[in-house]
Amino acid sequence: MTRKVLALMIVAAAMLCTTTGLSADVLLIEEVRQAENMPLPVNGMDKEQVRNRFGAPAATHAPVGDPPITRWDYENWSVYFEYDLVLSTVLKKGHVIDKNGD
Repeated sequence: MTRKVLALMIVAAAMLCTTTGLSADVLLIEEVRQAENMPLPVNGMDKEQVRNRFGAPAATHAPVGDPPITRWDYENWSVYFEYDLVLSTVLKKGHVIDKNGD
């Protein structure tokens, strides 16, 4: 009897993990769709273009490494520069999905 109960508990736990995983996948896909429509700096823009279009960053970080990589932090995202050009823009966790349901 104990083996049957243990087996049922394992199956139930596996089903719970699978359901939770599917929910996370759907949320991730929705975040990607929303991120594609957000106005963000794109690769190749220079620092002056980013500042003119998006305003002054909330924080800036000194260059690190060779080539020098600089980070500017905005409210919902950070932009990384190699020398003077945008290398990548990274969204902060939890700032993509509209929590109001609009």
